[in-house]
Amino acid sequence: MGIDLPLLWALIIGFGLMMYVIMDGFDLGIGILFPFVSTREDRDTMVNTVAPVWDGNETWLAFGGAGLLAAFPLAYSVILSALYLPLVLMLAGLIWRGVAFEFRFKADEAHKPFWDKAFAWGSYIATISQGVALGAFINGFEVRERTYAGGLFDWVTPFSLFAGVGLLLAYALLGATWLVMKTEGELQRRMRELARPITLGLVVAIAVVSLWTPSAHADVAARWFSLPNLLFFAPVPVLVPLATVTLLRTLAGNSHAAPFLLALLLIFLGYTGLAISLWPNIIPPAVSIWEAAAPPQTLGFTLVGALFVIPFILVYTAWSYYVFRGKVRAGEGYH
Repeated sequence: MGIDLPLLWALIIGFGLMMYVIMDGFDLGIGILFPFVSTREDRDTMVNTVAPVWDGNETWLAFGGAGLLAAFPLAYSVILSALYLPLVLMLAGLIWRGVAFEFRFKADEAHKPFWDKAFAWGSYIATISQGVALGAFINGFEVRERTYAGGLFDWVTPFSLFAGVGLLLAYALLGATWLVMKTEGELQRRMRELARPITLGLVVAIAVVSLWTPSAHADVAARWFSLPNLLFFAPVPVLVPLATVTLLRTLAGNSHAAPFLLALLLIFLGYTGLAISLWPNIIPPAVSIWEAAAPPQTLGFTLVGALFVIPFILVYTAWSYYVFRGKVRAGEGYH
């Protein structure tokens, strides 16, 4: 029996996107939390926690986009055509916050507040754009004759806008719990305070999306609520409240790393629920990974390159986080 190359590529791209959500999520979350921290010293400390690794975090976004083009060109063309505007806004936000990240350290006192606001606004724009694109992806695209047949603004729906707010909460939670792990003193206490209402808001958003999606899409409802699927998938919704309660308890205590790990678990459960809802479609609601896949020769050739590159990305990522482990204190870090 041969290797199912489209399935293998779908798993690789899914892994890459999950790595991006995790790693650039807390990075963007720090910018989202900027307006809730008043002192420049604390803001500098927040940025210094990600300064050595933030460029590498976005490697996974580039990898996911390149993998989608190589393995599923039909999906690439349809998704980019349908989501052109939110994806352009996302890239503009990422570029703007990247510029602000560097300039805020080098600006004089008169201009530093401008770059702080630019860093925050870039984070908000990039995150909301990603969430809106995700919501539009879940809603699905109109495809005729292997071409996107919808309008330029079909992505603007109540569900997609709500998804943008939900992702904002998710990244804010990752950012807050990351700072609980990486800082100390008053800044850490402030992040514990912020993380609790953010956690509750995120769980509400997850619940709303979990109810909204099957009510709007009969195929998703059939997948979740038919037997034996209901029994197989039950651990996902069961683990969400358990992870939430445990996360809130660790935030109220003295744990440092546990809140971040539990936040990652909560995000992973949401990601798993999304994968279950959409599988095996890569262009919802009806184009599967096998229908959208490139020719087997292309999939095999590009797979060799991917399997060569991925270990290098994982090794240098792990090494950078290992080297810059530990707490970041005021006055230390990147300048």
